[in-house]
Amino acid sequence: MKAESLKGHLDVLVLAALREQPLHGYAVIEELRRRSKGAFDLAEGTVYPVLHRLEADGLLKSSWTTVSGRRRRVYALSSKGTKALGARASEWRQFAHAVEAVLA
Repeated sequence: MKAESLKGHLDVLVLAALREQPLHGYAVIEELRRRSKGAFDLAEGTVYPVLHRLEADGLLKSSWTTVSGRRRRVYALSSKGTKALGARASEWRQFAHAVEAVLA
């Protein structure tokens, strides 16, 4: 699925990918790919700007870690991000239900 198709929905997908545990940027990409069974195979240039924007908006927090001598920025949901994920997921479910009703 192309990143263009996800426009407007990528924020909630990234927040959901971070719901269970903090992840570095590439791990977020891998998690989205895994959960979507390969449908969301997104480029780093698509996901990293979302991570940076969500952090600037206070929905994510980040810290630096070092793994095998490599520094990585790890992202986690902030309390504001957890609340936003709940609200946005609810909005998405309502939207998806309405679309499904129209398509059926």
